[in-house]
Amino acid sequence: MQMSDRLLDALRVLDLSCGFCGAGADAVTRLFADLGADVLKVEPPGGDPGRRTLPTLAGVSLPFAVHNANKRSTVLNPLDEDDRRRFFNLVEGADIVVDSGLPGQAAAFGTSCAELADRYHHLVALSVTDFGTTGPRSAWCATDPVLFAMSGSLSRSGPTTGTPVLPPDGIASATAAAQAAWSALVAYYNRLRCGAGDYIDFSRFDAVVMALDPAFGSHGQVAAGRHSTGRWRGRPKNQDTYPIYPCRDGYIRLCVMAPRQWCGLRRWLGEPKEFQDPEYDLIGARLAAWPRISELAQALFADQTMKALVTAGQRHGVPIAAVLTPSRILASEHFQAVGAITDAELMPGVHTSVPTGYFVVDGQRSGFRRPAPAPGQHKPCWRDAAKAITSPSGSVGDYPFEGLQILDLGIIVAGGEVGRLFGDLGAEVIKVESADYPDGLRQARVGDAMSESFARTHRNHLGLGVDLRSAQGKEIFGRLVAQADAVFANFKPGTLTSLGFSYDRLRALNPHIVLAGSSAYGDSGPWRTRMGYGPLVRAATGVTRLWTSDEAGADTDADAPRHAFYDATTIFPDHVVGRITAIGALAALIHRDRTGGGAHVHISQAEVVVNQLDTLFVTQAALGAGIAEVRDDTAVHGVYPCTGDDEWCVVSIRSDNEWHCVASVLEQPELAGDPRFATGESRVTNRAELVAVLSAWTRTRTPVQAAQDLQSAGVPAGPMSRPPDILKDPQLIERELFADMVHPLIDGALPTETGPAPFRHIPPAPQRPAPLPGQDTREICRKLLGMGSQETERLITDRILFAPADGA
Repeated sequence: MQMSDRLLDALRVLDLSCGFCGAGADAVTRLFADLGADVLKVEPPGGDPGRRTLPTLAGVSLPFAVHNANKRSTVLNPLDEDDRRRFFNLVEGADIVVDSGLPGQAAAFGTSCAELADRYHHLVALSVTDFGTTGPRSAWCATDPVLFAMSGSLSRSGPTTGTPVLPPDGIASATAAAQAAWSALVAYYNRLRCGAGDYIDFSRFDAVVMALDPAFGSHGQVAAGRHSTGRWRGRPKNQDTYPIYPCRDGYIRLCVMAPRQWCGLRRWLGEPKEFQDPEYDLIGARLAAWPRISELAQALFADQTMKALVTAGQRHGVPIAAVLTPSRILASEHFQAVGAITDAELMPGVHTSVPTGYFVVDGQRSGFRRPAPAPGQHKPCWRDAAKAITSPSGSVGDYPFEGLQILDLGIIVAGGEVGRLFGDLGAEVIKVESADYPDGLRQARVGDAMSESFARTHRNHLGLGVDLRSAQGKEIFGRLVAQADAVFANFKPGTLTSLGFSYDRLRALNPHIVLAGSSAYGDSGPWRTRMGYGPLVRAATGVTRLWTSDEAGADTDADAPRHAFYDATTIFPDHVVGRITAIGALAALIHRDRTGGGAHVHISQAEVVVNQLDTLFVTQAALGAGIAEVRDDTAVHGVYPCTGDDEWCVVSIRSDNEWHCVASVLEQPELAGDPRFATGESRVTNRAELVAVLSAWTRTRTPVQAAQDLQSAGVPAGPMSRPPDILKDPQLIERELFADMVHPLIDGALPTETGPAPFRHIPPAPQRPAPLPGQDTREICRKLLGMGSQETERLITDRILFAPADGA
């Protein structure tokens, strides 16, 4: 594929996101623009108020500049009759319209997203708001911390006791943006299939519940083997599952999962006699003994540098990463070498470092190409572009991916989520596994046949067991590739090639094939061969270093003071990596249907994190370079104690007006003009006093009461929810976010998401049970490969294939 013909070149997107209440929708359309879509931003006279959002560099909003790169801008006055006509002409020629906020910019033109979808039947109309336009909390407003608290994630973040700890600002909004882009692209693909557009009432709250750190989703390999915590109302039991140790110039993190990795660590520690028992090959036994293992590790690491320890750990086969700061990441050899950071002109004469974007397509970056446009820089018309071929052959109301066949080699969460997203929308997804190397997510509690995480992640899959290291196994897989639409994988770079299935080989078998996947640090650059899991990716990209708080203090349950980092119990970024990979895969399939050519999409999990925190990284780069005046964000986000046992509420104060509203709710109007709190800068300076004042009020109320009182005054606030609270949340219940899924191998129903968003024309996800290893091997051989039962059974006997003994 030539980069002049990007994956979504045929897509036209009208961007109506606007201002302070834009709900991060400009980040949704930036994803489409990166992939080549013509994204035309409609601004009111005087320009989008979002152009003044803090932080700013030389007076230019950094979030606006970053999230509106690669777009065009036109200014339309809704009071001008000619501009109103131009607006509706643009809508008529668009494929997707994205609006944000209540009531949204479309309202200025006398309409709404829902009405536009009714009027233009081809149109996908996406309305992005904090809580959706329906439900008892639809009028509430949210910030990243509020969404994080209400989604259930905050209750699993922080020390065992004391104040919970918020993550770096930006993660929740970026996650919601990825989910919104996925939902809109699914609806567009469905339009190409059946001819009908859609209206999507998209809620950022719904998205964060599903896609950031889901209480009722996949929890990863370590959690899979533990007792279920779905009904647990306590706080994190173990913040050192992925331990962090101080060293000479900082900290390093270990993530020891597999027995071979434990053997490597044991060798590195000098083969201590007390840990030679094979029982320590099991994660549970190691976790129980970790305090003693830590003593040896701390003694070994204390006097060495991060760089030396990472090098030594890689040599011993131990998954390890330095806990880096954002400034060190920007200057790292890896991110510079692969082009993940680019020097961009954000405004005339002012350059700074900017994350390039999420996507690498056929070895080339599909990301930042040009800066955000000036207001009205372009005429109100669509550019000439090759349009997608539309020959609707499907029926409205069917699943959009019916007829697609996916070979899924994805493992654990980041890989498994991609296949699930396609399977939930009707694709035939074949889970390909080896008997000797099963998916780590299959690890279950002793006595259980399947983990809840695997059941959720691999529902709507078929199970094929095949040895891809054997010649006959390769031949069978190759025959499946020849008739498939896509292959998904998230192995360490080089693994698929070593198995004989490089992208060139896959393309030789099937010129139309799409290969999509991810790896910890991408498939090029100095770090490409490093072992990587989510906790290591977070450490190496600054998330761990930033996931801290002076208010949290030390974990009082610890025998000795610990480090101040509290990201150990999150699964971020695995779920959002799955969404980003799925977006790239679907864009490649759309391009394939238009041009006939396949594509190779690869996502670096580390670069996903850096782009999720793009505003933070650009701000750090600008501060480090000292090239122009940086005015930082003055919002104050806090976690406040409430009445009850370990109950908390998050409150965000972003402006002077919101502070005046807080003073009114507290019935202390004198606080509005108090010089300690009267301006954003003074509130930041006197944060501790502000927290004390507000805490005295929140302690007299439950989290829900405090949030309701503040929300009624227009102040973003939300209770810290636990997993059981999520299932009882009145907003989520009315919006039907969850449905109970039953698996014959698991006692009790499993609450699971019903789909990426509420569509008009796409039904909720089916709930076919996740398969046992090789469960459908015989059926796949018979139906897809035309093999007789005798040949299939011989290959099973020879261990080329595997299947349950009873043939089920």
